Amino acid sequence: MSKDFAIIDLFAGPGGLSEGFSRAGRDKETPMKTHLSIEMDDHAIQTLRLRAFLRSFDRFPQEYYVALNSGLELPDWADLYPNNWKVAAKEVRQRVLGSDGVFEELATELDQVRERHHGDTILIGGPPCQAYSLVGRSRNRGKAGYVPEDDNRHFLYREYVRILDRLRPAAFVMENVKGMLSSQINGGRIFSKVLDDLEEAGDGYRLLPLATSAPLDGSRASAKDFLIRSEDFGVPQARHRVIILGVRVDLAQRLKLDGPLLGATQKQVDVGTAIDGLSPLRSGLSRGDTTEAWKAAVREQAIRIARAGNTPEEVRNIAQRISSATKLPEARSSREKAIAGNMPKHLLRWFDDERLRATLHHETRGHIPEDIGRYLFSSAFSSSYSRSPKLDEFPDFLQPAHKNRDSGHFSDRFRTQLSGRPSTTVTSHISKDGHYFIHPDPGQCRSLTVREAARLQTFPDNYLFCGSRTKQYHQVGNAVPPYLAWQIAKAVYKVLG
Repeated sequence: MSKDFAIIDLFAGPGGLSEGFSRAGRDKETPMKTHLSIEMDDHAIQTLRLRAFLRSFDRFPQEYYVALNSGLELPDWADLYPNNWKVAAKEVRQRVLGSDGVFEELATELDQVRERHHGDTILIGGPPCQAYSLVGRSRNRGKAGYVPEDDNRHFLYREYVRILDRLRPAAFVMENVKGMLSSQINGGRIFSKVLDDLEEAGDGYRLLPLATSAPLDGSRASAKDFLIRSEDFGVPQARHRVIILGVRVDLAQRLKLDGPLLGATQKQVDVGTAIDGLSPLRSGLSRGDTTEAWKAAVREQAIRIARAGNTPEEVRNIAQRISSATKLPEARSSREKAIAGNMPKHLLRWFDDERLRATLHHETRGHIPEDIGRYLFSSAFSSSYSRSPKLDEFPDFLQPAHKNRDSGHFSDRFRTQLSGRPSTTVTSHISKDGHYFIHPDPGQCRSLTVREAARLQTFPDNYLFCGSRTKQYHQVGNAVPPYLAWQIAKAVYKVLG
């Protein structure tokens, strides 16, 4: 008889890890179910709670699809399905881990779930990464008087370890940014300290890499072996993350490890394939937006690009075609269901929901005319040369007028996501502007929509993100790709089964 594992999800974000583990847990061969998700963000909590509610049914309730397919507001679930809503409210808790009293509040419940499941629990989560990321560290160095040792964000992983120590699960999965490998405190690499603390928690854990083979002599793998390249496992995004699997020592003693736990690498999926079938859209104008005003702005920018002295011939030709095009996208949003197109069957099964007859979160931002010109040039250049242009390759009239332009720090300020390759890492910065996430089609002159970004992160098409569009972008950028999480969950269960 298969063991039924209870999952505790810390720093859960909008639920990328939970979605993958829960979806794996619906398989009779790998039964597991999320028991508790902890998150602090208001809007991510709403998203998590809705998803937990939906998963409390064998099949999502019909009322969910009625609302999504017709564009209506969701019903009052607490009134319609009070028992299921209570289950979701109990599972998803808005708490700030590390704040006074939070651990003490959770400790009794951790003890209870451990006893109820006879130790068959799995802890997952990714402590906040701002202090470890390369961008965050660069930003911190510019702060007067910044002292890394005084930045509490370096040590939030200890809250994860503290709960690990109390829960003593059969296994844990901890995710963080690549920058954790090189981040230093007091002159030493913090990653070594993280691994020490994880190994020594509870009854002790053996730490295993997922994408490479573990040392046969039982020693600890090298730091770089804990790095996973998501694009090697079917995620259409070059997202490189540190992911550590820990197995409790009493269980690890009987392990017979033969090759990488995630199995062989997969054929990479590119951006064009991932967003295939989603309706083409136009961007908007930040001021005075109408379809005709937008078309006029696009044509004006296209003419200027075509006439600029340093525009490459291939880009000039594309700009000329757009300047005289009779058909340009007119809609800024679309709810039309995506057509399958050329998407591989395994990804189509992952994204698609036959009961969903609409596309969610597929609407565009507004941009100033100069940015429309930059997006047009960048995407035309990228389609011609299979790379995004550096800032100094843009025509003079499209150079941004900020004082740090020539510093070299902003050479990749405008980046097109190439249609024929996995995307670059989708981060929460996408919530601020779309300059790093330009759509590959020069005729659309825009940044990616929330749904397109969610596709690159492998969220199923029926995944609804709560909050404003800015908050939706932020949630998508902060998540672990659910398709990767599903594969990790399968691997973890195989180790424990």
